Parts: sequence; structure tokens; C-alpha cells
Amino acid sequence: MRQVIAGVYEWSWFSSEKQLDFNGHLVSSGIDREWVMIDPPPLAADEHAEIERVGRVTAIILTNRDHEREATKYREAFQAPVYAHVADAALMELKADRTFAAGDRLPGNLTVVHVPNAKSPGESALWWPSGGALIVGDAVIGKPAGALKMLPDEKFADAKKAKEGLGVLLDPRYEYDAVLVGDGGSIPVGGREALIRFLST
Repeated sequence: MRQVIAGVYEWSWFSSEKQLDFNGHLVSSGIDREWVMIDPPPLAADEHAEIERVGRVTAIILTNRDHEREATKYREAFQAPVYAHVADAALMELKADRTFAAGDRLPGNLTVVHVPNAKSPGESALWWPSGGALIVGDAVIGKPAGALKMLPDEKFADAKKAKEGLGVLLDPRYEYDAVLVGDGGSIPVGGREALIRFLST
């Protein structure tokens, strides 16, 4: 587990199938020793112990239906409710404890940015103004290092519309520099510029 920006820890689990790191994020809630977990992949024993050392998890947020990952396990381990987008909740194996929609404010001062025409109907990014970061699930992935791109075209009903839908992430209301990704390499500095570069190609 590593601190990627102030107030955010990241851990990774390598998927041999996808040849990508699957990342989870632990975001400071703004309350001493309370954290929000996002899209959790498996935790190693020492990482689990590290979370218990730094505080307690008060919520688990999923950015899309395919990022259930280890949410059921950690809901039980940390006694924390799982949040999912209302459009994805019925499509998941787990039953979300709470649902959210575009524009909602979630624990940790995270604002939901719904990404239209994505792989998952409830695909959401989470804007964290406290630290100037955007946390994404499958909207974009970090590959190669320092760059952003989309998943392969076949993952989308319409890849062109999906790319156009990413424009919501550049809404000037959402000020951020870091883009922290669920798949691939996060970009702690220059993330917004990397997204602009990708969308301009």
C-alpha cells in the first residue's frame, strides 16, 4: 500500500488475464482515522493490517457493476456499507446497502460524476475536491504509464459515443490534477492534462 497523493492510499493486485494492475483506493473521509474504500481488489495480509493501523473503513464505494471485486468480503471485515450507482445495483451479484446517482455527495466529500454511454450503465467517476483528484473505475485506464486510454472498443455498445461521454470529466466545475484509476497506472500529477491529450486524439 502506498500513498499516491496526500490523503489517498492505493494498493494493487495484478490480473494475469488482463495484464493490468487492479487498484483499490483508500480516501480520507476528512474525519480523523476514518477512510472510504473504493473498488477494492484483494488485500495482502500486511495491507489489511495497515488499514487497521491507520484507522477504520466507514464506506465502500463501487464505480461500476464490474468492480464488485472484494467488496462483499470487506463489507463484512470492516462492517462498512457498500454504495453502488442506482443503474448498476440490480446488475450486481452483491446487494448494495445504499445507492447513488449523478451529482450525489458521498462519504469522504466525494461527488458522483456519471459517465454516459460507458461499458456499465452506472459508470461513475468520483471527484475529490479535498485533494484535487478524480477517481475513475473503467471510464479510462492508465496504460501505458503516464497516459490514459479506454478499454477495447468491443467492451462498448458504441465506442465513439463512449469516448464522447468522457467529456463530462472535463467539466470546469471539477478541478483536479490527479487521475487515480481502477485499472493500470494512476497519474498523481498531470492527470487532467493526460485526459485532455487522450480526448483530443
